[in-house]
Amino acid sequence: MSAPTGYPVRVRGDLDPALSRWMWIVKWILAIPHYIVLFFLHIGYAVVTVIAFFAILITGRYPRVLFDYSVGVIRWSWRVSYYAWTPAGTDKYPPFTLSADDNYPADLDVDYPPTLHRGLVLVKWWLLAIPHYLIIGAMTGAAWVVTDDADAMASAAGLPLIGVLTLVALVGLLFVARYSQGLFDFLMGVNRWMLRVQVYSSLLRDEYPPFRLDQGAREQTPPAAGKTEPAA
Repeated sequence: MSAPTGYPVRVRGDLDPALSRWMWIVKWILAIPHYIVLFFLHIGYAVVTVIAFFAILITGRYPRVLFDYSVGVIRWSWRVSYYAWTPAGTDKYPPFTLSADDNYPADLDVDYPPTLHRGLVLVKWWLLAIPHYLIIGAMTGAAWVVTDDADAMASAAGLPLIGVLTLVALVGLLFVARYSQGLFDFLMGVNRWMLRVQVYSSLLRDEYPPFRLDQGAREQTPPAAGKTEPAA
């Protein structure tokens, strides 16, 4: 994983330079075995989160085994999304594992917290996260088309914005054999924001997610405090 930006959640997604023009059309079908496995893993993920809620409330700690499982499910989901949904940045089939894999183009890592705030666990997953839920909803919610009519305003719900942008990038790939770098960087930023909020609302960390769209394949490492670049 790349060096952290100071936030304990690191999301990586390296764009495959040799993406197939057409394979994205069928990758969502190829990923069906993953969807089936993830369905059951997410049931366990929900149960583990409830158990962790009471464990944190009583002991101030997220049991390490349960922590690794929850992070593993989020990591697995991210790899499948990266392959088959958004940003669909690789043709390499995701591994069937909860563990980190530096050889796969997409990965996620979360630092294990030695302690967590007992009282914060009561409100952070719903009340404190509301601003982020609203912003993510605006970025990923359905697009609305409003027409000016003499009798009424007709509105039609379309695809989620993140889906529209992914589709635009993939149609461009189909015709010009190149994935738009600008769209890829933006989609990575949106996904990174969503994953940080998911980690926070899943009680895995107490650090509030930044209101920042960190674009690109990897988070950039900030310069060390007091350290300047050498003169040319």
